[in-house]
Amino acid sequence: MKHKLNLKFFFCLSITALFMVGCNSDGPEIEQPEKIYYDLAQKRIQSKNYIAAIESLQAIETRYPFGRYAEQAQIELIYAYFMNGENLAAHAAAEKFIRLHPRHPNIDYAYLMKGLSSYTRDTSFLVRVTDTDIANRDITGAKESFAELSEFLTRFPESQYSPYAKQRNIYLRNMIARNELSAADYYVSIGAYIAAVRRAKYVIENIPNSSENLRALVILKESYKNLGYLELYEDVERIIDLNNS
Repeated sequence: MKHKLNLKFFFCLSITALFMVGCNSDGPEIEQPEKIYYDLAQKRIQSKNYIAAIESLQAIETRYPFGRYAEQAQIELIYAYFMNGENLAAHAAAEKFIRLHPRHPNIDYAYLMKGLSSYTRDTSFLVRVTDTDIANRDITGAKESFAELSEFLTRFPESQYSPYAKQRNIYLRNMIARNELSAADYYVSIGAYIAAVRRAKYVIENIPNSSENLRALVILKESYKNLGYLELYEDVERIIDLNNS
């Protein structure tokens, strides 16, 4: 099974309907054939019971590490962790899968999920419910996600997940730029113009295609003026005029 992402977040999860033999978890634990665990995991994923799905997939890893479903259980465990909000576990599981199965046909999916799980470390529940702009927060995870998704796009430009990864990286690129310039604005407000220049130049030099480039130039212009760097001020002013013409 290979999970697919859509432009919102995920395409519909495509899981073949499987006949599942029920098991009673109230009595003593009984060793079951590998396929029973796998089928049970599929049923639990379909019903969005990700905690229980994780238990079933972990059981396959532990009891049948070299079995028929072992590799598939490992890649689906990445998905189950991610959907259950266990982003550190999803990232670790993706890294483990990449290390153990570098030539697996679904390796692109593991690289994708590695990048996505890094970003979600920054989007905590508190940020979502308070509608806090993540651009004004510590976005270390977003920067890691941008780097990891860039690696994914370099390695797998023809992957079915590439369009989604590209859109995600555009969003991350602009958010990282806003974060840097929020800091630059603060430095301008307290008269720390050298620090403001450093942040604005970082955006222009390292995130050249972001939506915040003009804002970065304006900060540079103001900072150079206040620092008395008139030649640099005039250079930036000319660039701004060219962009506006």
